[in-house]
Amino acid sequence: MANDAVAGNATRVAQRGPGDGDDPVRAVLAAYTHDLITAVDETLATFLTAEVDSLAEIDISMGRFAATAREAVLVGGKRIRSTFAYWGWRGAVGGTEALPPVLPALAALELLHTFALVHDDVMDASTTRRGRPTAHVAIAEQHIAAGHRGDPGRFGEAVAVLIGDLCMVWADRLLAQATVPSARLFEVRRCYDQMRVETVAGQYLDVLGENDPASWSVNRALRVARYKTASYTVQRPLLFGACLAGVPVDDALVSAYTRYGLAVGEAFQLRDDLLGVYGDPADTGKPAGDDLRTGKPTTLLMLARELATPAQLRAMDRAGDGPVDRLAELVEETGAVARVERMIAERVSDALAALDAAPVDRTARTALTGLATAATSRRA
Repeated sequence: MANDAVAGNATRVAQRGPGDGDDPVRAVLAAYTHDLITAVDETLATFLTAEVDSLAEIDISMGRFAATAREAVLVGGKRIRSTFAYWGWRGAVGGTEALPPVLPALAALELLHTFALVHDDVMDASTTRRGRPTAHVAIAEQHIAAGHRGDPGRFGEAVAVLIGDLCMVWADRLLAQATVPSARLFEVRRCYDQMRVETVAGQYLDVLGENDPASWSVNRALRVARYKTASYTVQRPLLFGACLAGVPVDDALVSAYTRYGLAVGEAFQLRDDLLGVYGDPADTGKPAGDDLRTGKPTTLLMLARELATPAQLRAMDRAGDGPVDRLAELVEETGAVARVERMIAERVSDALAALDAAPVDRTARTALTGLATAATSRRA
């Protein structure tokens, strides 16, 4: 089984010395990543099969609806949140602790992520995700193909909201299957709930920024990054993993994870800002330039306006209604892209400094070092 392979890798890689192999960071990540993702996906597939079958008993249409939700969970995705949660847990328990008891909790984060993505795509009116039509677009197309009455776009959005809601409930159900002491599971749930609250807070600020850009600033854009992305992508999953391991909230490891998670999470969002404008759609699975097209007040765009000369500002305002490529060129000419790259590098350095002093398992330290770079230098 994949989860047994992950546990085996934990033992073997943890026994390597720092000089083993040409690149110990790459070796650790390669040894774990495939097996961990496979274990998470197997857990999700098994859980979702039972859930879809149960809903199909209510009505045949419910079976199709639940199958669409299952597809949204299982198609694509890098399983970043469950990966950080795994290393948060592994960093506390060491290399020999068995994975299966906590695997449902790790997999539950991917259901939570699907909830957030499906709702986010509705709010942003996004048409593609991971190179495929977003849930609300795909459902609207099904509505048209079936010849149903009513507005297909409105129907697609309504059903997508329900898919997101269902994934949230599924996440709760799967989390409850983790076999850890009940008192510990209570603490895990508190961490999980805080993650969800912060995600909603960040999402609201994101929506507000798009509707009130005049009051936005670089600091507010970074605050959105902190709550919408850093908290729920890196920091809270790491702390979630520590909770699964029974680490007290006042432990030095929690402090290190908090600092590392905030730094890497913000850097992750800053890279996302750059990819949203300059990324290759073949890699990102999304059209380039959507943020510029809508005037979304990302850190990149706020910095561009802050750094721009008066002439550049006027040119950016004129270009706002024209081809997005020209606006992207103007943003780069202000020096904002180079500034964001420096901000990413500074945050990665801070994250690695947090790890240096952390009482963390050696293998987990190596993996988190690699993840800090991989998550913030990605092309997709």
